[in-house]
Amino acid sequence: MNKTVLITGATSGIGLGCARKFAANGDRLILTGRNEQRLAEISKELTEQGTQVLTLAFDVRDREKAKKYVEGLPAEWQTIDVLVNNAGLALGLEPEYEGSLDDWETMIDTNIKGLLTMTRLVVPGMVARNSGHIINIGSVAGDAAYAGGNVYCATKAAVKALTDGLRIDVADTAIRVTNLKPGLVETNFSNIRFKGDEERAKKLYTGIKPLTGDDIADVAVYAANAPEHVQIAEVLILATHQANGSVIVRK
Repeated sequence: MNKTVLITGATSGIGLGCARKFAANGDRLILTGRNEQRLAEISKELTEQGTQVLTLAFDVRDREKAKKYVEGLPAEWQTIDVLVNNAGLALGLEPEYEGSLDDWETMIDTNIKGLLTMTRLVVPGMVARNSGHIINIGSVAGDAAYAGGNVYCATKAAVKALTDGLRIDVADTAIRVTNLKPGLVETNFSNIRFKGDEERAKKLYTGIKPLTGDDIADVAVYAANAPEHVQIAEVLILATHQANGSVIVRK
């Protein structure tokens, strides 16, 4: 049965990979992101392939806009079967005592508060229908801190705790909750972290074949289509030569 899938941060990286993979699975998509033009381009691409797409241009940090758009969905789009909380970012690699307060606030507001906002807006409908699936994009960074990761690692540890907590809260329903924890994925993640320093971002992937957004999306689609009695609670996905958040063997 085809699903209605809402994906935040769908304009690039893992979010875009999820959009394309769920589309290939025959699902219809509600795609959110900050870049309205990019959303329109992706919508055109997927619509031409036969996918039903609705785009919503807003920042998950903006609680009022998120509420307005989600609560204002057309009636035929209001039954959301899968919520992919993907929107997130990292900024900086400074020691904690030298970090930017503004960068910290942006990460906390996006990675934690934005995820909570979307969860609060979408999950009550799932509970009322006794059906649904929440897939949160966490990170290997949530398992243990690494040098310079401090606040970003803390936000992804929060994603793990919030995912686990939600799974407990809905255990008496048929709703499933999944935490996907990617390792080194080659997206624009590092360009954002290093604020456009492409050379520095490129070095992160030197000597190792990193994961792609599509690799993570494959796991998301698998989890969403597992038999109803199967809940894929948590998956750690690493590149072959990555052992954890800080051990990477480059050849």
